[in-house]
Amino acid sequence: MYAIIKHSGKQYKVSEGDLLNLDHFAAEKKSIVEITDVLAINDGSLKVGAPFVEGAKVVLEVVNEGKDKKVVIFKKRRRKDSKQKRGFRRQYTRVKVTSIVA
Repeated sequence: MYAIIKHSGKQYKVSEGDLLNLDHFAAEKKSIVEITDVLAINDGSLKVGAPFVEGAKVVLEVVNEGKDKKVVIFKKRRRKDSKQKRGFRRQYTRVKVTSIVA
């Protein structure tokens, strides 16, 4: 059984027991979060919502919060001695999928 959920403008395919790194949101460690933005769910037969499946939800448990690896942004303009180096670390909230309710 799997579901496709929408969170902060991105789509994720999840199954029970999966660990996900979602964009950072305010939640305490070990707290329970319910996502009702379920785009599709497959429990033997595929149900696709328009835009969301009615009555479906995914229950998540917050594991921890952290930062991803650094992404280096380097811009250089040739022959102008112009360069710029920046770094970016995305903050995430790691969650575990505990159940999918159809």
